[in-house]
Amino acid sequence: MASDLTAQANAADSAIDSVSVLSEDSRRRMFAFIRRAGRAVTRDEAAASVGISRKLAAFHLDKLVEAGLLRARYETPGGIRKVGRQPKVYEPTDAQITVSIPDRRHELLADLLLDAVLTEGADENAAQAAIRTAEQRGRQLGEAAREQTRPGRLGPERGLTTCEPLLDEYGYEPVRETPTQLRLHNCPFHPLAAKAPELVCGMNQAFLSGYLHGLGVNGIRAVLAPEAGECCVRLGPSDPDRDDEMAQDH
Repeated sequence: MASDLTAQANAADSAIDSVSVLSEDSRRRMFAFIRRAGRAVTRDEAAASVGISRKLAAFHLDKLVEAGLLRARYETPGGIRKVGRQPKVYEPTDAQITVSIPDRRHELLADLLLDAVLTEGADENAAQAAIRTAEQRGRQLGEAAREQTRPGRLGPERGLTTCEPLLDEYGYEPVRETPTQLRLHNCPFHPLAAKAPELVCGMNQAFLSGYLHGLGVNGIRAVLAPEAGECCVRLGPSDPDRDDEMAQDH
């Protein structure tokens, strides 16, 4: 669980670094030229594509390599072996750049919906399958986090503190309103949630409920509380009957 969150944070940082690297005009144009070339490109070719010196092109190309957007190797163009050192050539990596501020998790929503389609039972409709899949995914994440951290019994306050790292990594932008209540400032599924609020908000609530359940947080539940510009779900105190139900489950 922790490793997954670290990987997501690193990926976000890398995407921001990549966008920063591509902010320079010549660098961005060389990168586009190399991607379109469909083969390894030499420094001379890259320089000529944007009309700069070979030395300046080498500087920009090295920056693109450092950012993980290009890879470099030594190769004779055309496969003809010649005497002397082979020239350095550049080609694109498989890196994909996605930066969204505020954070969006449309790939998670798509993955959950795909799982729902593939596992829909005869006794449920598509929406019910989507809700079930979201709850199961959240519960799996919570169980994995509990297995890794072994936090012991989690009451409302400590439970919310334990939840905050995942909520932050998934783009919810949690804000602690009281010791036992979290407001989620950002909806990671916006603007898709606005197109199908009943389905997407229901999946969101199920996902967070499953996470609380899997992590073993007592006295807190995920409730629908739509508010303009924020996530439709809040985490707050549960009623006594709900507490008894969770205690029996654990």
